[in-house]
Amino acid sequence: MDVVTLLTEAVLVGWLTTLILQAKIDQVSVFDFSIAVTGGALAGGFLAPYLGISPTGEYGLTLSGTVICWAGATALLAVANLLRYGRLLCERRSAARRAAAKREPMQPLTQPRND
Repeated sequence: MDVVTLLTEAVLVGWLTTLILQAKIDQVSVFDFSIAVTGGALAGGFLAPYLGISPTGEYGLTLSGTVICWAGATALLAVANLLRYGRLLCERRSAARRAAAKREPMQPLTQPRND
Protein backbone atom coordinates (compact mmCIF):
# COMPACT_ATOMS: atom_id res chain seq x y z
CA MET A 1 0.00 0.00 0.00
CA ASP A 2 1.38 3.39 -0.95
CA VAL A 3 1.29 5.52 2.21
CA VAL A 4 1.69 8.84 0.39
CA THR A 5 -1.25 8.06 -1.91
CA LEU A 6 -3.37 6.97 1.04
CA LEU A 7 -2.59 10.16 2.99
CA THR A 8 -3.33 12.29 -0.07
CA GLU A 9 -6.64 10.51 -0.48
CA ALA A 10 -7.42 11.00 3.22
CA VAL A 11 -6.69 14.73 3.00
CA LEU A 12 -8.90 15.21 -0.06
CA VAL A 13 -11.72 13.12 1.34
CA GLY A 14 -11.41 14.81 4.75
CA TRP A 15 -11.63 18.24 3.17
CA LEU A 16 -14.77 17.30 1.22
CA THR A 17 -16.34 15.69 4.27
CA THR A 18 -15.67 18.78 6.34
CA LEU A 19 -17.33 20.94 3.71
CA ILE A 20 -20.36 18.66 3.58
CA LEU A 21 -20.94 18.29 7.33
CA GLN A 22 -19.98 21.86 8.24
CA ALA A 23 -22.00 23.49 5.47
CA LYS A 24 -23.14 26.65 7.27
CA ILE A 25 -19.93 27.65 8.98
CA ASP A 26 -17.99 30.55 7.55
CA GLN A 27 -14.60 29.13 8.49
CA VAL A 28 -13.95 25.42 8.83
CA SER A 29 -11.79 24.68 11.84
CA VAL A 30 -8.51 22.80 11.67
CA PHE A 31 -9.78 20.49 14.41
CA ASP A 32 -12.74 19.34 12.28
CA PHE A 33 -10.48 18.90 9.26
CA SER A 34 -8.01 16.83 11.27
CA ILE A 35 -10.82 14.61 12.59
CA ALA A 36 -12.04 13.97 9.04
CA VAL A 37 -8.53 13.24 7.75
CA THR A 38 -7.92 10.86 10.65
CA GLY A 39 -11.19 9.03 9.93
CA GLY A 40 -10.34 8.74 6.24
CA ALA A 41 -6.82 7.48 6.94
CA LEU A 42 -7.99 4.95 9.51
CA ALA A 43 -10.73 3.64 7.26
CA GLY A 44 -8.43 3.47 4.24
CA GLY A 45 -5.51 1.97 6.14
CA PHE A 46 -7.24 -0.51 8.42
CA LEU A 47 -10.88 -1.04 7.42
CA ALA A 48 -10.42 -1.34 3.65
CA PRO A 49 -7.79 -4.14 3.76
CA TYR A 50 -9.86 -5.93 6.42
CA LEU A 51 -12.81 -5.91 4.02
CA GLY A 52 -10.60 -6.99 1.13
CA ILE A 53 -10.71 -3.63 -0.67
CA SER A 54 -7.54 -2.05 -1.98
CA PRO A 55 -7.51 1.68 -1.15
CA THR A 56 -4.81 2.34 -3.74
CA GLY A 57 -4.47 0.65 -7.08
CA GLU A 58 -1.83 0.22 -9.73
CA TYR A 59 -2.48 3.68 -11.18
CA GLY A 60 -3.31 5.54 -7.96
CA LEU A 61 -6.65 5.75 -6.23
CA THR A 62 -9.51 3.29 -6.55
CA LEU A 63 -13.17 4.22 -6.40
CA SER A 64 -13.99 1.64 -3.74
CA GLY A 65 -11.04 2.77 -1.61
CA THR A 66 -12.15 6.40 -1.93
CA VAL A 67 -15.70 5.51 -0.89
CA ILE A 68 -14.40 3.60 2.16
CA CYS A 69 -12.17 6.56 3.12
CA TRP A 70 -15.07 8.96 2.68
CA ALA A 71 -17.35 6.77 4.80
CA GLY A 72 -14.76 6.61 7.58
CA ALA A 73 -14.18 10.38 7.50
CA THR A 74 -17.91 11.09 7.50
CA ALA A 75 -18.59 8.66 10.34
CA LEU A 76 -15.83 9.99 12.59
CA LEU A 77 -16.71 13.65 11.97
CA ALA A 78 -20.43 12.93 12.48
CA VAL A 79 -19.69 11.24 15.82
CA ALA A 80 -17.51 14.19 16.85
CA ASN A 81 -20.30 16.64 15.92
CA LEU A 82 -22.81 14.52 17.78
CA LEU A 83 -20.68 14.58 20.92
CA ARG A 84 -19.93 18.31 20.69
CA TYR A 85 -23.19 19.84 19.42
CA GLY A 86 -25.79 17.15 19.97
CA ARG A 87 -26.53 16.80 16.24
CA LEU A 88 -24.75 15.37 13.21
CA LEU A 89 -24.59 18.53 11.10
CA CYS A 90 -23.09 21.69 12.51
CA GLU A 91 -25.33 24.66 11.67
CA ARG A 92 -23.64 27.53 13.44
CA ARG A 93 -23.83 30.90 11.77
CA SER A 94 -21.58 33.88 12.24
CA ALA A 95 -22.70 36.87 14.29
CA ALA A 96 -22.74 39.06 11.17
CA ARG A 97 -25.13 36.72 9.37
CA ARG A 98 -27.47 36.55 12.37
CA ALA A 99 -27.51 40.35 12.69
CA ALA A 100 -28.23 40.76 8.96
CA ALA A 101 -31.06 38.23 9.17
CA LYS A 102 -32.66 40.11 12.08
CA ARG A 103 -32.40 43.54 10.44
CA GLU A 104 -34.40 43.01 7.29
CA PRO A 105 -37.63 41.05 7.29
CA MET A 106 -38.45 39.19 4.11
CA GLN A 107 -40.57 41.10 1.61
CA PRO A 108 -42.87 39.57 -1.00
CA LEU A 109 -41.45 39.41 -4.49
CA THR A 110 -44.48 41.11 -6.05
CA GLN A 111 -46.90 43.62 -4.65
CA PRO A 112 -50.45 42.35 -4.23
CA ARG A 113 -52.95 43.89 -6.61
CA ASN A 114 -56.04 45.56 -5.19
CA ASP A 115 -58.85 44.68 -7.59
